[in-house]
Amino acid sequence: MGRITQNLQVPRVVSTETEIFVNTRPDTVAVEEPLEIRVNGTNLSTTMRTPGHDVELIHGLLLSEGLITSAEEVTTARYCAGAVGPDSQNTYNVMDIDVVPTEPLRDLNLVSVQRNLLTSSACGVCGTSSIEQLMHKKGWLIKEINPDPRVIVELPENLKKHQKLFDKTGGVHAAGLATIDGEMLVVREDVGRHNAADKVIGNQLLEGNLPLDNTFLVMSSRASFELVQKAAMAGISGVIAVGAATSLAIEAAQDAGIFLAGFVRGNKFNLYAGELAGVNA
Repeated sequence: MGRITQNLQVPRVVSTETEIFVNTRPDTVAVEEPLEIRVNGTNLSTTMRTPGHDVELIHGLLLSEGLITSAEEVTTARYCAGAVGPDSQNTYNVMDIDVVPTEPLRDLNLVSVQRNLLTSSACGVCGTSSIEQLMHKKGWLIKEINPDPRVIVELPENLKKHQKLFDKTGGVHAAGLATIDGEMLVVREDVGRHNAADKVIGNQLLEGNLPLDNTFLVMSSRASFELVQKAAMAGISGVIAVGAATSLAIEAAQDAGIFLAGFVRGNKFNLYAGELAGVNA
């Protein structure tokens, strides 16, 4: 398996009004490597990720894209033996997935998913057709919640306690699944915030815990439409983000009945969708 961190010697530049100092010092950076995902022999997508928990990532991605509805539909997940680097060793950067739908007549529609993944980016979804397709994916019926605001303001700090890779590198996002009482159930880190969320959801899918009623998806990043949509596909009741929420994320959360809070910092947050316990907004 590939490394998740890399140690480098990096020039450190300090600029003052009178002088510029340059010192070389050790630095630890997060590793970013491609993962090519092949489903039933078809190249579905290549995503940039932090190596580790790749099976969870793919399960979460396939669920979010509507290609599977249960972990049992993935019959095989294996690294491609022919994917080798210059040293002739396996790079572990190509994974072959075999999917057999539990409903024989259900179309995997790989071409449509390929198109959606190509039009997605870290900045959001591009294109009206892809937005319409994503908005109409069928997830679980969301169990609406009315959480305690005192729990919400503590969630980012609870997440931060588990961000070991971020503490070393400062270069990764984190996603966590928490109960409505604030207990952190699972945390995953990755250079891609969507990958981190997919790893969390994939972990719970493999554990047989879906739908994820009465839980929060806690993100160290902003709340985009894709993250709200991933939460909906997993039956997650709420999304909590340290950063802002986009307009489409807010619309999707309101339509799905998902609680959405953003800019959760200190003792404050913005309430974008849903209602709080004992508070009249």
